[in-house]
Amino acid sequence: MNFGGTLRINKFACFTLVFILFLTIYWRSGGSVYPADKSDLVNIKNLLKAAIHAAERGGDKVADGKEHKLNIKSKGKTLEGANDPVTDADYASHCAMFYSLKNTFPKVNIVSEEHSKGEVGCEDQPVLDTESSIQGHRNIDHMMDEHVLVKDVTIWIDPLDATQEYTEGLYQYVTTMVCVAIRGVPVIGVVHYPFPARTYWGWHTKKTSANIPAVVHKEENKEHPRVVVSRSHPGKVAEIAKKAFGDKTIVTPAAGAGFKVMEVVNGTYDVYLHATTIKKWDLCAGDAIIKTVDGKMTTTKGQLIDYSFGSEVKVTDGILVTRYDHDYYLSKMPKIMGALT
Repeated sequence: MNFGGTLRINKFACFTLVFILFLTIYWRSGGSVYPADKSDLVNIKNLLKAAIHAAERGGDKVADGKEHKLNIKSKGKTLEGANDPVTDADYASHCAMFYSLKNTFPKVNIVSEEHSKGEVGCEDQPVLDTESSIQGHRNIDHMMDEHVLVKDVTIWIDPLDATQEYTEGLYQYVTTMVCVAIRGVPVIGVVHYPFPARTYWGWHTKKTSANIPAVVHKEENKEHPRVVVSRSHPGKVAEIAKKAFGDKTIVTPAAGAGFKVMEVVNGTYDVYLHATTIKKWDLCAGDAIIKTVDGKMTTTKGQLIDYSFGSEVKVTDGILVTRYDHDYYLSKMPKIMGALT
């Protein structure tokens, strides 16, 4: 036996190994060639858990507010001339959600619909538990940890969606919402209903909460689509829907962007169509969830929405949300774009 032979190095194998190592470091560092300091990284799974806790904490404030004087004020008029109300519950939910997230992730940029009014203790929210299991959402524990650079993360929150309906006692439309966007792309969405309390979430490319149903695609629905539109900002949207999708289109008004997107996610409607200006904190959480079930949200011009920090908060080209057949419905929109103006 000859043990004195020359050891030959497979150059291709070595190159492949080095390349894989480089890709691993690049991916783990969020796209940076050099590993970041741990304080510059954030765990996405922890963001999901925190988002659920924050939305539910805000929901508790909204539910409590129903039992007290709402102290309704107006932030002004919408472009359609409708009143844009705000209540003490909006502010209380904002304090609970914004500052609990900020105290848990101090370096993360957070955008909220509301702001604090200087209440004592508003900023003193306890940090959120991101280590323990969450009752009803234990499937999160079995998901892999992933880390991204803090600078790439923006959290969008809506402390009380459908405030007008909240003041009218139409509680079925009310939600609190949290969205995590990475480099402007919505990745995690949480929509919490305080009445009765239940929470839906989605982590794009990963999983959804167990209470989101499987929805069977029905080709025939395109002949008589069920379309949900805004109750408080209808504009010409009902007319637009019938003109775009046909006379057999069934149009139903409802409130709250979070509610309407989730109704598409859960299969009650085929399309959510919005024809007027809307804010990104109304959309981001639903955008992430609809993506997680392989649906889509775009403007009526087919553009994806950028949720980067510092981007314009208004979306002015209308919204189209579908779980199936998005390109089909989108193809109908150019025929009636003039009606949007």
